[in-house]
Amino acid sequence: MNSSTLSVQGETKGQQKGARMLEILGKTNIDFMGKRKFAFLFSGIMVLLGLIALVQIARGSANLGIDFAGGTAVQLKFEQPIRIDEARKALETNGLGNAELQEFGQDNKLLIRVKASTTIEEKIAERVVEIFSKEFPSHKFMVDSTTEIGPTIGKKLQEDALVAIVISFAGIILYIAARFELRFGVAAALATFHDVLAVVGAFYVLDKEITLLVVTALLTLAGYSLTDTVVVFDRIRENLKSRRRESEEATLNAAVNQVLSRTIVTSMTVVLVLIPLTLTGGEVLHDFSLALLWGVIFGTYSSVFVASPLLLMWPGASGRLLKRN
Repeated sequence: MNSSTLSVQGETKGQQKGARMLEILGKTNIDFMGKRKFAFLFSGIMVLLGLIALVQIARGSANLGIDFAGGTAVQLKFEQPIRIDEARKALETNGLGNAELQEFGQDNKLLIRVKASTTIEEKIAERVVEIFSKEFPSHKFMVDSTTEIGPTIGKKLQEDALVAIVISFAGIILYIAARFELRFGVAAALATFHDVLAVVGAFYVLDKEITLLVVTALLTLAGYSLTDTVVVFDRIRENLKSRRRESEEATLNAAVNQVLSRTIVTSMTVVLVLIPLTLTGGEVLHDFSLALLWGVIFGTYSSVFVASPLLLMWPGASGRLLKRN
């Protein structure tokens, strides 16, 4: 046996070892479809919370950021760096404890956002300048920009965000319907909608602020959830051709079990990135990364326990899940 043959064999063994490492769960035989009633019960609770949250957001009763509720954003530029914790304490001492602060370290800039609910009948921008002039007399600064967001603009942003989400779901249905069948498109859209509502509901229950950045995270989540679901659907389609004599339920279970390791490895890779962002990313990135973190968890759950079982509930699905040609 020559050296090239040994090299090829060594490469093959290395590749096989790497492939086995990705299959962290090995070969599984879990009856996911048999557990769909419990999964649907849990999902129903999460969807209900999400729908309640949407109603409260539409009424303006949720914890909305200034993007939606209206308010004032003031950006200050300092000659020397200022500690953000000291700036926050100064605002709290002077009655602006609800202000959000974002630091731009390289340019010594500080962005202060204050909701309309905390600005009674005063010019909040002037109040912020007055506070920093009084509390930090040795820190010279200038007002870089001031933005006022009224309730009308906030309402328009709410409507635009809703339209963006609706368009994304319509696109999901059309894409999956063209690639598979209509029932697959509807199932994927419902699973993705479930993930978005679950995150919105969790944010509402924990009184987390809903901002445009969170909406961006929700749209990102929709794309991630769809990708995960498509992987499962692809395997279902392959199994429907190779397992013609099996029941639909057995075919779906086999497909989910076959991609389970891949799904978990992919999700854990994303989670390992999002956890440090959530813990150390600062005030601005915290809610964005938290929404993505919860979204990845719910998305992984829905691709296994929601998307595929929904196919069995489709009218006329019994006896034919997909045209087996």
